[in-house]
Amino acid sequence: MDRRRFVQNSLGAGLLLAGAGRAAPAAARTLPAAPTLPEARGLQLYTVRSLMARDVERTLASVARIGYGEVEFAGYFGRSPAEIRTALEAEGLAAPAAHLSLDELRSSFDEAAAAAAEIGHRYLVVPYLGGSERPGNDGATGSALVDGYRRLADEFNGLGARCREAGLVFGYHNHDFELEEVDGVRLFDVMIENTDPELVTYEVDFYWLVHAGADPFDYFSRYPGRFELCHVKDRTPDGEMADVGAGVIDFAAIFEHSEEAGLVHYFVEHDAPADPMGSVRASFEHLDALDG
Repeated sequence: MDRRRFVQNSLGAGLLLAGAGRAAPAAARTLPAAPTLPEARGLQLYTVRSLMARDVERTLASVARIGYGEVEFAGYFGRSPAEIRTALEAEGLAAPAAHLSLDELRSSFDEAAAAAAEIGHRYLVVPYLGGSERPGNDGATGSALVDGYRRLADEFNGLGARCREAGLVFGYHNHDFELEEVDGVRLFDVMIENTDPELVTYEVDFYWLVHAGADPFDYFSRYPGRFELCHVKDRTPDGEMADVGAGVIDFAAIFEHSEEAGLVHYFVEHDAPADPMGSVRASFEHLDALDG
């Protein structure tokens, strides 16, 4: 199952239970100062989704014991927002962000915002574009495809405005297809340049950015402050996904540019680890060594 369908299917039951909740009131957007290295280690729970599907509370407890202080959700696994909040509080975890499909936000924004307010999310992030969500699904190419991404950026601005009214921040997480160059421009650049920095932020996935042949430092310098979240995901020389520290991405150098990039939250992720809990432990230990 791809990420978009996984997120949408997993969220369904949890969001239905959020109907009685209310979104947080609109608030001025203030962010903490960005650290040079991640002070609160974060984990994208998609990495341990097989364990979450069996036992949410036990998995969160194991994540907290490793030392993670923050988690990012990709589905609530049938738990209500109140149950998720209780499980987080029991382990001293914060959950500043959650992944939701674009279709989910289009059809159930109020429910998603209510769940976010109940759980304590700050960011609602679209993690992937698939099927009818992705510009070009109708066969458009060239300038027509670029125009499709401009229209998508306009929709993101609208979702960002709705998020701001609810006291939230809207974000988008990249893969590699957005780094395709069309008519001399990268589609990711079209998205960034046509979204309002006050309404839309980006969650940069370093594996996919590097996998597509892009340079993180180039994006930081050209679009300073636009990347408030990131996925700390490593890559081997032959292109395989790896635990953090088992690949060749220089995260120490990247984190030195945290302030320029605007980075506030860092989430370790591995899409398909052979040993999910072993993977997140190894990644945590490598990040700890960077602080040593």
